[in-house]
Amino acid sequence: MQDKELKKVHFIGVGGIGMSALAHYFISKNIDVSGYDKVKSEITENLEINGVQIFYEDDLIYLDDIKNIDLVVYTPAIEGDNIQLKYFNNNNIPLLKRSDVLGDISRIFKTIAVAGTHGKTTTSSIVAHILRTSNQDGVCFIGGITSNYNTNFLLGKGNLSVMEADEYDRSFLKLSPDTIVLTSMEADHLDIYHDKETLQNSYFEFTELLENKSKLIVEEGLNNFFKNNLTYGFGSESNLQIINIEVIDSSYQFDIKYLDKIHKNFSFKMPGKYNLLNAGGAILSCLVNKISVANIKSALSSYKGVKRRFDIHLENQSYVYIDDYAHHPSEIDSLLNAVKEFYPDKKIIGVFQPHLFSRTKDFLKGFAKSLSVLDELFLLPIYPARENPIKGINSSLLLSKISLKEKKIIFSESELFPHLDNQTNFVLVTIGAGNIDEFIPKITNYMTNR
Repeated sequence: MQDKELKKVHFIGVGGIGMSALAHYFISKNIDVSGYDKVKSEITENLEINGVQIFYEDDLIYLDDIKNIDLVVYTPAIEGDNIQLKYFNNNNIPLLKRSDVLGDISRIFKTIAVAGTHGKTTTSSIVAHILRTSNQDGVCFIGGITSNYNTNFLLGKGNLSVMEADEYDRSFLKLSPDTIVLTSMEADHLDIYHDKETLQNSYFEFTELLENKSKLIVEEGLNNFFKNNLTYGFGSESNLQIINIEVIDSSYQFDIKYLDKIHKNFSFKMPGKYNLLNAGGAILSCLVNKISVANIKSALSSYKGVKRRFDIHLENQSYVYIDDYAHHPSEIDSLLNAVKEFYPDKKIIGVFQPHLFSRTKDFLKGFAKSLSVLDELFLLPIYPARENPIKGINSSLLLSKISLKEKKIIFSESELFPHLDNQTNFVLVTIGAGNIDEFIPKITNYMTNR
């Protein structure tokens, strides 16, 4: 793929977080961009503001200048019977998966690739913020909308890049990383990998892409899987150790130990020890790429997070409303532990939307255990995304496994409000990776005016 030779690029599934970032990349190169997506969203509306022609029905009549398209980029989530996909394939117009294009771009820069079952988006967004505030960013592709910049794409004049390395469909094997941060290797996407061992082998294959193996950075719990790597965490054996942690004025204050030297007085506003780990991985990746401690410290103190990652929409003495993208039992565990740490005296009420029938089936016991930590649960139907239903797998089955007295299936946010009318001193948490984020405006409005 040669940017200079492209005049018009079309995206099938342009509303996805990864696809939209690539669309912004081509826009920045003054290339004409068009796109299709099933659903109109804030992401597609933003692209339209930036000049992208987007349509929402799978019909070629909506596509202008179809004969002038030089490249079509598509996501693996698109069904094989997509009319556009068939047309471009039959007419020999170059078709590339998102991962192929991202791989080509990764070869242009010194790319920091952030991989792992959990923590990719937060870690990569921290790295991006550090690079941006240090004037070292070349291009940053982030798997969420950063609160600092209100975008998932940053373009600067530096030579360092950060990319979220997606394990789904083995996409990350297309990248050419200069540095890898590996946050976790828990089982997920078993519809693709079938078992944990196959998934782990894919991660091992990914780390072999590094030419300089000393730039493999892994969370301390993964150290036994690798050799000649760097580690980060809370343990004394880690190359970068997070120490002297305190919570002061709703922020973590901590020091780091690196190369036998202690660097003091770091400040970080994101709740949860898992987010401190994400920060540790980001810090170490920037240190090995010659970003100064002073620049890293300054960037961390001004980091505001990512939308839908411990995203606080409302907070007062009586109640708090938080939204989070967690969609795996371990992610829910980490989220709720953080809520309990920062709001120890408040009742925790959760609204959870399971994501994918296969994931619900594979981790049924894990979801039940994680959600049983709540004081009260409202459970939505399973969000199918790319899947067809699986017989017998539904929210009623999940609800029956959850050991709570206060639990209920609901179908809309309005069903939630009567249950909250008389509640005080609570935290409401909406959780899930489907379309539960569409509930946020109404919930925020209700809680602001209750």
